[in-house]
Amino acid sequence: MTIAEDIRNRLMSLKDESYKEFNSKLIPNVDESLIIGVRVPALRKLEKELRSENIGDWLSELPHKYLEENTLHGIVISCMKSQEECLSGLDEFLPYVDNWATCDIINPKVLAKDKAKFLTCIKSWIKSDYLYTSRFGIEMLMSYYLDEEFRSEYLELVAVVKSEEYYLNMMIAWFFATALAKQWDSTIGYIEEKRLSKWTHNKTIQKAIESYRISDEQKEYLRGLKIK
Repeated sequence: MTIAEDIRNRLMSLKDESYKEFNSKLIPNVDESLIIGVRVPALRKLEKELRSENIGDWLSELPHKYLEENTLHGIVISCMKSQEECLSGLDEFLPYVDNWATCDIINPKVLAKDKAKFLTCIKSWIKSDYLYTSRFGIEMLMSYYLDEEFRSEYLELVAVVKSEEYYLNMMIAWFFATALAKQWDSTIGYIEEKRLSKWTHNKTIQKAIESYRISDEQKEYLRGLKIK
């Protein structure tokens, strides 16, 4: 039995039919037949079990067939301790990511140890023609560069991304709503000047208004900036 067959069998043994039905509704762009129905805690537990095994062949066998195989792959990359290995793994894997759930579970904390190098990679990912590579880059910028590492020019990196793709525009809105919560003074101009597409602009305002980190006064001001 190959390592790929072994991992698939282990995933199948963790199948939860009710969770499969639930997950298929959350990720409508993935065919239900390609969803096993494995909960994320079970995937994280499996990743820990695989650390003592040689899974190099499995990591290189792309694309995987099932959603959970891809999600597990993303978790494995997130837990890598070597920056070089992690970056190499991302370069190989990101072009095959085809849904928001797999994309958003990837969080390679080891790369954040070198913020300058990480930022260079993020800029490249954001500009990618691959939908979920660009989404991933924006999410990493949101996760690691809106606090003490923040620079106002980072907002422009995302503002210039133009797309008709729902899952990319949703991430852009999420990014700017988070930026409003953390860096209001630098960010509000992008909303006042209507720098984003109409849908993304209004979605940003919606998500910001839903945030507990935005004051009541700020929320009221944002309501007046909606594009009708």
